[in-house]
Amino acid sequence: MKNKFFLLFSLALLASCSSRKEIVYFQDAEKLDNMKILTKFEPVIEVNDILSINVTSLNDEVAEPFRMNSGNQQSGGGGSQSQAMQGYLVDIDGNIQFPVLGKIPVANKSRSELETFLTKEIKAYVTDAVVAVRIINFRVIVLGEAGGQTVVPVENGRMSIPELFASVGGISYNGKRKNILVIRESDGVRSVGRVDITSADVFSNPYYYLKQNDIVYVEPTYRQVKSAGFITSYTGLISLGTTIIGLMFLFSR
Repeated sequence: MKNKFFLLFSLALLASCSSRKEIVYFQDAEKLDNMKILTKFEPVIEVNDILSINVTSLNDEVAEPFRMNSGNQQSGGGGSQSQAMQGYLVDIDGNIQFPVLGKIPVANKSRSELETFLTKEIKAYVTDAVVAVRIINFRVIVLGEAGGQTVVPVENGRMSIPELFASVGGISYNGKRKNILVIRESDGVRSVGRVDITSADVFSNPYYYLKQNDIVYVEPTYRQVKSAGFITSYTGLISLGTTIIGLMFLFSR
């Protein structure tokens, strides 16, 4: 009888275990040798982005007219002033209102493209102008079986899938690493991508670099779904069938 219970326990334990292929990141990493690295990736500016645009010159006085009203850039008492009051909000037509230059189309431009454009325009007035642009409300939303479900701010203008999970404490053992969902909106169109972080091919995935307001969802594993009392896949039915057959075999002897 003890042998029967030991066998049954072993079957249940094997059914609940995760394999190496389900857990380890970047398998077959040898593929990365000599892989071309995408170094020039830049998200484009979109409607409702908030831009920080800083214009500097050796002569501070001549650059001052091209700066947002200093009163708008200073935070109130507790520093709780909204980001929209600290930068240029891209309107629904993809434009911003910029001092001296007026309405400027910025949507679908990268940060460096906008810097080049503004520098050329402002140099008609300030010959040594230097322009720096940053998207200050760049953020990514993380949901599901990650280390923390949260909104992650992106300060350097670029974030990859591995960087995102590193910032939230990784993916839990209850999360599917092979089928990470990325939901993206661009130009009023929503798209969906899948990322397998267990494969070295993740580095060539078009969703490797994230864009502002991307939603990243880590699905629960079958084991986690099963613990909630649901059977949603053929693997679950196979596991249940195997357990039932094992029980019938053991108790019929």
